[in-house]
Amino acid sequence: MALPLITRASSRGTEPRDGAARRGSGGGPVGSWRGWSWTRRIVALLLAALFFVPFYWVFVISLQKGTSISSWPLDLVPQWHWANYSRAWDLTTWPRYFINTVFIAACTVALCLATSVLAGFAFGVLKFPGKKVLMGLILSVLMVPTVTLIVPDYVIANQLHLLNTYWIQIIPFGSSVFGIFLVRQFFLTMPQEIMDAAAVDGAGRLRILWHIGIPAVRPALLLIGINVFVASWNSFLWPQVMVTDPSRQPIEVGLASFTTDNGTDWSAMSAAVCFTTIPIMLMFLLLQKQFIRGAMNAAGSVK
Repeated sequence: MALPLITRASSRGTEPRDGAARRGSGGGPVGSWRGWSWTRRIVALLLAALFFVPFYWVFVISLQKGTSISSWPLDLVPQWHWANYSRAWDLTTWPRYFINTVFIAACTVALCLATSVLAGFAFGVLKFPGKKVLMGLILSVLMVPTVTLIVPDYVIANQLHLLNTYWIQIIPFGSSVFGIFLVRQFFLTMPQEIMDAAAVDGAGRLRILWHIGIPAVRPALLLIGINVFVASWNSFLWPQVMVTDPSRQPIEVGLASFTTDNGTDWSAMSAAVCFTTIPIMLMFLLLQKQFIRGAMNAAGSVK
C-alpha cells in the first residue's frame, strides 16, 4: 500500500518541474510573455525616438551657420556653430525673463495648490446642499475655450488696472478645474471613518485637512504642481496680450523678439529655445519618479 502512495507523491513532485520546463521553452507561456515584453520595449523605444526628433531638429538648427531651414534634403548633422547661442543670449535680457517666469510659475503653483486642496476637500468630504450642481458647473468650465474669452478678460483686467502687472499672470490661473476634480477624487476614496474618528477626538475641519487630508492627497498635489508649473512656464498668448512691459514678461514672450519685420532669425531662436527648455527638462527628470507615482495614484483614485 505504501508503494502507490510514494509513486503518486513523486509524480506530483515532478509534474510542476516538467510543466515549468515546457513553459520555459520557446512556445510556452513564459516564452510568449518574454516576447511580448520585448515587443513593448521596442515600441517604447520607437515612440521615444519619435518624440525626440523635434528636439534634435531644433538643436541642429541652433548650430547652423546659415538661416535657411527649408533646404532639401534635410541636413541632420550639426555644424557646431556655437556663436548662435551667444548671439541669442545677447539679443535680450534673458536673466530678467528667467526671474519673471520662475516667480510667476511659483506663485501660480502655490495659489493653485491652495485652492485645489480647499475646494477638493469641500466637494469630497463636506456635505452641503447643491454640492453636485456646483461641481458640475465647475467641470463645465473645461468646455469653454480660453481663447474665446481673451477679449472680455482683457476688458475686465483693464478696468481693474491689472494690465502690465504680475498679478494678471498669476490670479487668473490660481485655480485649476483639473486640480479640484483630482483632489476631490482622492478624498472620495478615503474611508469616512478616519474623518469621523478625528472629529470625535475634537479635531476641527482645518486640522483634519492639515494632518490627515493633505498627507493623503500628496501624490495628487505633486502631479498638479508639476502640470501647473509647466503650463505657466510655457504660457505665451495670455502674457503676450496682457503684458507689454518687457520687465514683467515671461520667457515665451521673449522668444517672440526673434521675429521682426525683416523675417525670423531661426538659428538664434532655436538656440534660445534650447537654453530656455533645459531648466524645465531638468525639473522633469529630477521629479519623474514622483510624477509617475502621482499619476498612477491619480489613475487609481479616478474611477
